[in-house]
Amino acid sequence: GSSMSRNVREVMKFMTRAPGFDRVWEKVTLVSAAPEKVICEMKVEEEHANKQGTLHGGFTATLIDSISTMALLFTERGVPGVSVDMNITYMSPAKIGEEIVITANILKQGKTLAFASVDVTNKATGKLIAQGRHTKHLGN
Repeated sequence: GSSMSRNVREVMKFMTRAPGFDRVWEKVTLVSAAPEKVICEMKVEEEHANKQGTLHGGFTATLIDSISTMALLFTERGVPGVSVDMNITYMSPAKIGEEIVITANILKQGKTLAFASVDVTNKATGKLIAQGRHTKHLGN
């Protein structure tokens, strides 16, 4: 409904204002946003790659952080929270020129903590590139 589209506008405003989000969001396309799930796409470019010409692990971490945070902004409470802990498993490389899909799910949101899982996959093959788990403290 209307609250959802207002949310999207609020989130976009937050993202363009938040430092560090910028370099991610100018490259990422929002595919869909629902209260517990956000899907984004991105093409891997040279600036996102390491010396081997594949997606840099640090940039992957930034994507996982940013997009799970964005998913939290789309929930009822709509607060970004602060990171408590983040765990990433790297499974396969993504090369320059490849399209990746980042899917963030909010697994559980309690009074003080929220738990998210994020899958980064190769758009063409569906192969898992990385998987992240992100825990955030929401405040009281």
